[in-house]
Amino acid sequence: MKYKVYVLSFLLIGFLSCKKETVNNKDLKTVEIAEKTSVKSYTYKELKPLLEKKDNKIYVVNFWATWCGPCVKELPYFEKINKEYADKNVEVLLVSLDFPKQMEKKLIPFIEQKNLQSKVVLLNDVNEDVWIKDIDKNWSGAIPVTIIYNKDKRKFYEQSFDYKALETELQTFLNQ
Repeated sequence: MKYKVYVLSFLLIGFLSCKKETVNNKDLKTVEIAEKTSVKSYTYKELKPLLEKKDNKIYVVNFWATWCGPCVKELPYFEKINKEYADKNVEVLLVSLDFPKQMEKKLIPFIEQKNLQSKVVLLNDVNEDVWIKDIDKNWSGAIPVTIIYNKDKRKFYEQSFDYKALETELQTFLNQ
Protein backbone atom coordinates (compact mmCIF):
# COMPACT_ATOMS: atom_id res chain seq x y z
CA MET A 1 0.00 0.00 0.00
CA LYS A 2 2.81 2.39 0.92
CA TYR A 3 4.45 1.57 -2.38
CA LYS A 4 1.31 2.58 -4.33
CA VAL A 5 1.09 5.87 -2.44
CA TYR A 6 4.74 6.65 -3.25
CA VAL A 7 4.28 5.80 -6.93
CA LEU A 8 1.08 7.85 -7.21
CA SER A 9 2.68 10.75 -5.34
CA PHE A 10 5.71 10.60 -7.61
CA LEU A 11 3.52 10.59 -10.73
CA LEU A 12 1.37 13.43 -9.41
CA ILE A 13 4.41 15.58 -8.60
CA GLY A 14 5.89 14.84 -12.00
CA PHE A 15 2.65 15.73 -13.74
CA LEU A 16 2.13 18.95 -11.81
CA SER A 17 5.71 20.08 -12.25
CA CYS A 18 5.61 19.79 -16.05
CA LYS A 19 6.36 23.14 -17.59
CA LYS A 20 3.68 24.53 -19.83
CA GLU A 21 5.01 25.19 -23.32
CA THR A 22 4.72 28.78 -24.39
CA VAL A 23 4.64 29.98 -27.95
CA ASN A 24 6.49 33.14 -28.75
CA ASN A 25 5.40 35.64 -31.41
CA LYS A 26 8.02 34.46 -33.87
CA ASP A 27 6.45 30.97 -33.84
CA LEU A 28 2.98 32.49 -34.33
CA LYS A 29 4.14 34.43 -37.39
CA THR A 30 5.53 31.26 -38.92
CA VAL A 31 2.23 29.49 -38.38
CA GLU A 32 0.27 32.44 -39.80
CA ILE A 33 2.39 32.48 -42.94
CA ALA A 34 2.04 28.74 -43.41
CA GLU A 35 -1.73 28.97 -43.02
CA LYS A 36 -2.02 32.11 -45.13
CA THR A 37 -0.48 30.64 -48.28
CA SER A 38 -2.68 28.09 -49.90
CA VAL A 39 -3.03 27.07 -53.50
CA LYS A 40 -6.17 25.48 -54.81
CA SER A 41 -5.70 22.63 -57.25
CA TYR A 42 -8.02 22.50 -60.27
CA THR A 43 -8.72 20.04 -63.03
CA TYR A 44 -9.17 21.72 -66.39
CA LYS A 45 -12.93 21.25 -66.14
CA GLU A 46 -12.86 23.18 -62.83
CA LEU A 47 -10.48 25.85 -64.17
CA LYS A 48 -12.34 26.49 -67.42
CA PRO A 49 -15.05 28.73 -65.87
CA LEU A 50 -12.26 31.02 -64.59
CA LEU A 51 -11.11 31.43 -68.19
CA GLU A 52 -14.53 32.37 -69.56
CA LYS A 53 -16.14 34.84 -67.17
CA LYS A 54 -18.64 37.25 -68.71
CA ASP A 55 -18.72 40.07 -66.17
CA ASN A 56 -17.36 43.63 -66.27
CA LYS A 57 -13.78 42.73 -65.35
CA ILE A 58 -10.69 42.33 -67.46
CA TYR A 59 -8.84 39.11 -66.70
CA VAL A 60 -5.12 38.59 -67.16
CA VAL A 61 -4.38 34.87 -66.92
CA ASN A 62 -0.78 33.69 -67.01
CA PHE A 63 0.24 30.04 -67.35
CA TRP A 64 3.65 29.53 -65.76
CA ALA A 65 5.82 27.21 -63.63
CA THR A 66 8.57 27.67 -61.05
CA TRP A 67 10.95 25.65 -63.26
CA CYS A 68 10.41 27.97 -66.27
CA GLY A 69 13.04 30.74 -66.34
CA PRO A 70 11.14 33.13 -68.65
CA CYS A 71 7.99 32.59 -66.57
CA VAL A 72 9.71 33.50 -63.33
CA LYS A 73 11.34 36.54 -64.96
CA GLU A 74 7.98 38.01 -66.01
CA LEU A 75 6.05 37.32 -62.77
CA PRO A 76 6.91 40.75 -61.26
CA TYR A 77 5.21 42.41 -64.26
CA PHE A 78 1.98 40.53 -63.57
CA GLU A 79 2.25 41.44 -59.90
CA LYS A 80 2.68 45.10 -60.83
CA ILE A 81 -0.37 44.95 -63.14
CA ASN A 82 -2.36 43.31 -60.34
CA LYS A 83 -1.45 46.09 -57.93
CA GLU A 84 -1.67 49.10 -60.25
CA TYR A 85 -4.87 48.14 -62.08
CA ALA A 86 -6.94 46.54 -59.32
CA ASP A 87 -9.03 49.71 -59.04
CA LYS A 88 -9.69 49.56 -62.81
CA ASN A 89 -11.48 46.22 -62.54
CA VAL A 90 -8.49 44.13 -63.67
CA GLU A 91 -7.86 40.75 -62.07
CA VAL A 92 -4.68 38.68 -62.46
CA LEU A 93 -4.75 34.90 -62.19
CA LEU A 94 -1.49 32.92 -62.16
CA VAL A 95 -2.06 29.32 -63.25
CA SER A 96 0.85 27.17 -62.14
CA LEU A 97 1.75 24.16 -64.25
CA ASP A 98 4.11 22.83 -61.58
CA PHE A 99 3.90 19.17 -60.68
CA PRO A 100 1.14 18.65 -58.07
CA LYS A 101 3.37 16.49 -55.88
CA GLN A 102 5.75 19.48 -55.54
CA MET A 103 3.11 21.98 -54.43
CA GLU A 104 4.03 21.89 -50.73
CA LYS A 105 7.81 21.73 -51.14
CA LYS A 106 8.34 23.93 -54.18
CA LEU A 107 5.33 26.00 -55.29
CA ILE A 108 4.12 27.33 -51.93
CA PRO A 109 7.64 28.24 -50.71
CA PHE A 110 8.22 29.99 -54.07
CA ILE A 111 4.99 32.00 -53.67
CA GLU A 112 6.03 33.00 -50.15
CA GLN A 113 9.60 33.84 -51.14
CA LYS A 114 8.45 36.02 -54.05
CA ASN A 115 5.57 37.41 -51.97
CA LEU A 116 3.09 36.86 -54.81
CA GLN A 117 -0.15 38.72 -54.15
CA SER A 118 -2.04 37.68 -57.29
CA LYS A 119 -4.31 34.67 -57.03
CA VAL A 120 -2.32 31.49 -57.75
CA VAL A 121 -3.95 28.19 -58.68
CA LEU A 122 -2.46 24.88 -59.72
CA LEU A 123 -3.67 23.14 -62.87
CA ASN A 124 -3.65 19.46 -62.01
CA ASP A 125 -4.78 17.75 -65.18
CA VAL A 126 -2.65 15.23 -67.08
CA ASN A 127 -4.83 15.51 -70.18
CA GLU A 128 -2.79 18.36 -71.66
CA ASP A 129 -3.59 17.35 -75.24
CA VAL A 130 -7.20 18.26 -74.49
CA TRP A 131 -6.86 21.43 -72.43
CA ILE A 132 -4.00 23.01 -74.39
CA LYS A 133 -6.02 22.92 -77.62
CA ASP A 134 -9.18 23.97 -75.80
CA ILE A 135 -7.48 27.06 -74.39
CA ASP A 136 -6.17 28.01 -77.83
CA LYS A 137 -6.03 25.83 -80.94
CA ASN A 138 -2.66 27.37 -81.89
CA TRP A 139 -0.96 26.85 -78.53
CA SER A 140 2.15 24.68 -78.97
CA GLY A 141 2.16 23.79 -75.28
CA ALA A 142 5.17 26.01 -74.47
CA ILE A 143 5.05 28.43 -71.53
CA PRO A 144 4.79 31.20 -70.56
CA VAL A 145 1.37 31.83 -72.05
CA THR A 146 -1.00 34.67 -71.25
CA ILE A 147 -4.66 35.24 -71.99
CA ILE A 148 -6.22 38.66 -71.58
CA TYR A 149 -9.97 38.74 -71.89
CA ASN A 150 -13.21 40.42 -70.96
CA LYS A 151 -16.81 39.66 -71.90
CA ASP A 152 -16.33 41.05 -75.44
CA LYS A 153 -12.73 40.33 -76.40
CA ARG A 154 -10.05 37.67 -75.91
CA LYS A 155 -6.37 37.60 -76.88
CA PHE A 156 -3.89 34.76 -76.54
CA TYR A 157 -0.12 35.35 -76.22
CA GLU A 158 2.41 32.53 -76.45
CA GLN A 159 5.34 34.73 -75.44
CA SER A 160 7.19 36.34 -72.56
CA PHE A 161 6.34 39.88 -71.55
CA ASP A 162 8.22 42.83 -70.18
CA TYR A 163 6.14 45.30 -68.19
CA LYS A 164 5.69 47.85 -70.96
CA ALA A 165 4.48 45.26 -73.50
CA LEU A 166 2.08 43.69 -70.97
CA GLU A 167 0.68 47.07 -70.00
CA THR A 168 0.29 48.05 -73.66
CA GLU A 169 -1.76 44.90 -74.33
CA LEU A 170 -3.87 45.53 -71.23
CA GLN A 171 -4.51 49.10 -72.41
CA THR A 172 -6.16 47.77 -75.59
CA PHE A 173 -8.82 46.25 -73.33
CA LEU A 174 -9.15 49.30 -71.09
CA ASN A 175 -9.54 51.66 -74.04
CA GLN A 176 -12.36 49.90 -75.88
